[in-house]
Amino acid sequence: MAGGIRPEDAHPQSPAALTCAQIVDQMQIHDKARKDELKHWQALRHYRVEYRGFSATLAAQMDVETTYDAGSGKSFRIVSESGSKMLLDHVLKRLLESEKEAGHEQSSNALTPANYRFRLDGVETLGGRTAYVLDVEPIHDSKFLYRGKIWIDAADYAVVKIEAEPSKSPSFWVSRTLIHHVYAKTGEFWLPEQDRSETKVRVGGTAVLTIDYGTYRDVSGTAREAAAF
Repeated sequence: MAGGIRPEDAHPQSPAALTCAQIVDQMQIHDKARKDELKHWQALRHYRVEYRGFSATLAAQMDVETTYDAGSGKSFRIVSESGSKMLLDHVLKRLLESEKEAGHEQSSNALTPANYRFRLDGVETLGGRTAYVLDVEPIHDSKFLYRGKIWIDAADYAVVKIEAEPSKSPSFWVSRTLIHHVYAKTGEFWLPEQDRSETKVRVGGTAVLTIDYGTYRDVSGTAREAAAF
């Protein structure tokens, strides 16, 4: 993300001695404040999926113009697509539909004590910034929830990294999916930077999905406009 501040760009901080419950509470308070302030952004995302099986290698890619508006949520416009029609229709386009669906069910998939159990696992320096490491376990099964670890920036109380797997398999044909998700800071906002997931298929083979979230443009808050970059 050009112009964004990644975790490795800042100086280390000394974290406050907080309990897990206090960290989660601060995370929710800061997250709500950022959501209340963030009004608009645009980005051109690049999706790519590659499947390698015993006798075939398939790939597909798609560029999607994504717009967020505080009043209406996210909207997607496919700019270009190429490669395997099966992967385009059954993986990439379904992924967009799932994100739309998740946007309508934010309370049931939010990172809150209503949906997760949290346990403080320690403190790490993540690329120059101090972060709390929390184990997360979903309270109920949902394709939108996950189990694993999250890294919370000790200064901003924002999620900066996720290493996890879905709490519920999206399909019988999927045996396991590992997710690696990272965020970068744009102005006062932490926004997704890259996602990589690796899925093992029961009938054999592996599918790797990557999402590069691109450069965020027209990022605006309540009382100010962040410079486009």
